[in-house]
Amino acid sequence: MAVGGFGAIGKFVAKALDDGIEGLELVAVSAHNVAKAEAHIAANFSRHYNVVALEELAQDADVVVECCPAELLSNVASPALMQGKTVVVISVGALLSNPHLEKLARDYGGRILVPSGALLGLDAVQSVGQGEIYEVNMITQKPPIGLNGAPALVAQGFDPAAIKEPTKVFDGTAEQAIVGFPANLNVAVALGLAGSGVANTHLEIWADPTVVRNTHTITVRSDSADLTLKIENIPTEDNPKTGKITPLSVISTLRRLSAPVVIGA
Repeated sequence: MAVGGFGAIGKFVAKALDDGIEGLELVAVSAHNVAKAEAHIAANFSRHYNVVALEELAQDADVVVECCPAELLSNVASPALMQGKTVVVISVGALLSNPHLEKLARDYGGRILVPSGALLGLDAVQSVGQGEIYEVNMITQKPPIGLNGAPALVAQGFDPAAIKEPTKVFDGTAEQAIVGFPANLNVAVALGLAGSGVANTHLEIWADPTVVRNTHTITVRSDSADLTLKIENIPTEDNPKTGKITPLSVISTLRRLSAPVVIGA
């Protein structure tokens, strides 16, 4: 196992592997600041792990976990997929701008796995997607600070402190929102890929000072079942854009790789 990116999610996942997941072994990580990563490993991990370039992660690992900024997805995934390795992708929104990755996986026998991340019910959405889905809607409510830095809002001079009441900042499809909200859209893209496609997934994003958790409400109408799903994610201390459940979903995905019994689709 190798972990690409050593921010809040990457550190959490790497430490879980260091603590021990049956059948899996951490061999390397990648970090922008190598010295800082090495110091963190020395102080907090049970043993030393190599800190290597993103492109080198797959040399000694069968599975690479991508925990990087979205623009670095291809740097992590391309070399691994060309070696027939498995890549666990956190920046699922970036898959839309890197369609070559699926082709690499097909051509070289690699695999791309997308954890459920901050959503629930993706297995149910995939199941109803085997029939006909009529409609998928998602409403995301975030504390205004959780939307700070989104390119679509930066261009408008967005000031989180100025938001005093729930304010809709986007209304469109998951596909349309990918450029303007790259750090906030992974959940919507995952939903679209699990269901009827990102172009057919309607999305509203609200900057809402009345909520303290990142909240996603999903409704799906299909020919086999109607679904109503809601999740209120507790943000991580280090990054209000990311819910605590996100790294846990990665660990759950990793455990499934070697588990003798796997629950869910």
